[in-house]
Amino acid sequence: MTGSTGDNVIFVGKKTPMAYVLACITQFNDGKKEVVLRARGKSISRAVDVAEILRNKFFTDVKVKEVKIGTEELTNQQGEKVNVSTIEIVLER
Repeated sequence: MTGSTGDNVIFVGKKTPMAYVLACITQFNDGKKEVVLRARGKSISRAVDVAEILRNKFFTDVKVKEVKIGTEELTNQQGEKVNVSTIEIVLER
């Protein structure tokens, strides 16, 4: 995905959703107005879960500003090119 890779970007992977929720809370408490969740492949649903947990349980004033979806072409371990879905969720407070 193209775009900024600043310190307000959180890459969602294989950790528990609460680990990423805590990272978002830390960003917002540090004074950030926006936090960007990025994920690809099977982690997309986890990124959506993180955004919803954050909005519904911790910060009711957080809004989803933007959602971008896309596809990245990666090379797997066998050397084949594969397409992987991506998502970027911009949260604003």
